[in-house]
Amino acid sequence: PETKFLDLGAIETERPKSTAAGQHELYDRRRAAGLKAAKGEWIAILEDRGSPRSNWAQTVVALHQKDSVKVIGGAIECRAKSLLNWAFYFCDFGRYGLPFQSGPATWVSDINVTYKRDAIESTRHLWKDRYSEPIVHWALLDQGETLTLSQELVVEHSRPETSLSYLLPERFHWGRLFGQIRAMNIPASKRAILTILGPFIPFILVLRHARTQAKKGRLWHYLRASPYVAVLSVAWTIGEVWGYVTKKA
Repeated sequence: PETKFLDLGAIETERPKSTAAGQHELYDRRRAAGLKAAKGEWIAILEDRGSPRSNWAQTVVALHQKDSVKVIGGAIECRAKSLLNWAFYFCDFGRYGLPFQSGPATWVSDINVTYKRDAIESTRHLWKDRYSEPIVHWALLDQGETLTLSQELVVEHSRPETSLSYLLPERFHWGRLFGQIRAMNIPASKRAILTILGPFIPFILVLRHARTQAKKGRLWHYLRASPYVAVLSVAWTIGEVWGYVTKKA
């Protein structure tokens, strides 16, 4: 009963809302509105496709009370049934699957992340209109903050069954957004190198995912889904390189 639903009215997007790019922008703008409305000492972001385990909220409180780290992300387990949905999981969230060692991390996911208020307030100028995980987290790293992953903080990801024809443009647009954001933070010389290396990126991603899942004991399941992983990685890479070249999402 204490839940407050925000009436955001009509949200204008740069790209049509019917496209994957427009949908991502809607997610980002809704997250920004939620962050503005949040009043707690600790602020968390979840999404409707990730069900938190029953002890999730208590774990957030306990972790932030005992640790001075200002950004704590958690594990993302998969409830998918189809190999295609598993492939999506491996591409997007595979690194967050259990088991892993809790501690400092290079990445934490915005579908299971918690912040101390002063950390999120220090980046308000970056998310006041549109929250973007890489922009916020890279800024916090530049401020000297540490991103931490905890295997105690778990959500179960359960994306509805979807089709390859739907996922391919989604991967392209999400890759393009990542490339555009990254292009804003690297020199032109590095953009050029990443663009030239573009044809090799899908191979690197497929092998990187395989190594990660082998460590987690899911190699056989990964190999079964790997044809889909390869196709999705190609779509992502085309978008990412496009973002490097155009600096547009």
